[in-house]
Amino acid sequence: MSASVDSSFFVSTAWLAEHLDAPDLAVIDGSFFMPDENRDAKAEYAAGHIPGAAFFDIDAIADHTTSLPHMLPSPEVFASEMEKLGLGDGLRFVVYDASGLLGAARVWWTLRVFGAQDVKILAGGLPVWRAEGRPLETGSPARAPRPFTAHFDSAAVANAEKVKIASESGSAQIVDARAASRFKGEAPEPRPGLRSGHIPGSRNLPWRDVVTDGRIRPAEEVKAAFVNAGVDLAKPVITSCGSGVTAAILLLALETIGKDGVVLYDGSWSEWGARSDLPIAQGG
Repeated sequence: MSASVDSSFFVSTAWLAEHLDAPDLAVIDGSFFMPDENRDAKAEYAAGHIPGAAFFDIDAIADHTTSLPHMLPSPEVFASEMEKLGLGDGLRFVVYDASGLLGAARVWWTLRVFGAQDVKILAGGLPVWRAEGRPLETGSPARAPRPFTAHFDSAAVANAEKVKIASESGSAQIVDARAASRFKGEAPEPRPGLRSGHIPGSRNLPWRDVVTDGRIRPAEEVKAAFVNAGVDLAKPVITSCGSGVTAAILLLALETIGKDGVVLYDGSWSEWGARSDLPIAQGG
């Protein structure tokens, strides 16, 4: 493993290539694309993925009782879907995505919220794996079903009511990963029907400011980015974004600098921006 890879959270492509056949290792393709990218993650997986990787579809393994996108499912549904994918108890997981670092962070967070103990992210993701000429596999290979025991960490997830309390009382800092133009309300949301703006009192740190080449930036740069955004790293943090995906990148970045107990607002702006009973702010 190269010195530039934080082994607490990431593994290198060289490490994964060396351990790809380990019987207790499962590789997961967590690719996800933004609505305006017009790309099909499942089709791209079928066209070429890391050998043996299972495809984790965050829109399919989700709560289908709500209109909100890719909300966490119940522990029972999650356990059932993981079992079908052959991603069960006793396995170590390595997650990657086709963008470098986007959907992988959300899948990494989801697995841990439901009790997975050993989850790492492939540094650089599929782009680096491809660039190095490493093997790819096509189709949709099936793994043998394997039971997954879900232990849901409810404290790691915030709903709108918890975020509203934090917004009004300052009990936790809300950090929004969306682009500055969307945060300020100057650009329309990619999902129709949403108001423009941000949660009152929240700070803005676009997720790209903490990512480089498909991995989290060095610790000092991450700390500086949060501090420059007005975040006190000694106080509680709730991360948010458009739909709960890039919020996981900010959460991951915080964990890499030793910040524990960060909470993710699962509904994010897809929920907050759609609810007329919740206040919004605009501007910087």
